[in-house]
Amino acid sequence: VQLQASGGGLVQAGGSLRLSCASSGRTDSPYTMSWFRRAPGKERAFVAGITRSGGLSRYGDAVKGRFAISRDNARNTVSLQMYSLKPEDTAVYYCAVRRALDISTVTSEYDYWGQGTQVTVSS
Repeated sequence: VQLQASGGGLVQAGGSLRLSCASSGRTDSPYTMSWFRRAPGKERAFVAGITRSGGLSRYGDAVKGRFAISRDNARNTVSLQMYSLKPEDTAVYYCAVRRALDISTVTSEYDYWGQGTQVTVSS
């Protein structure tokens, strides 16, 4: 499975941004897709995840109520709509695939990773 993230950029605080991640390769088995981020000087952290059916999603505490994850299985893509962005949202955002039915917040439990896309929020 190959993952290609896009949509990052520079935005002012309070603004919005939409990230997308396209997956290719063998995607027929059940899997969840998630977004993580690594802020400068910090560990990679869970942002949001969604099950294959799209029926269940999960969010990190820092983004609840501001971010929304969705997926389009026909296009093998997962998106992250980010609203009310804050300077502390500045990070490299990564999409990841976990070959399991449940959403995990643990980086080591993911099987494939995209290359990351930079999001910078100015104050």
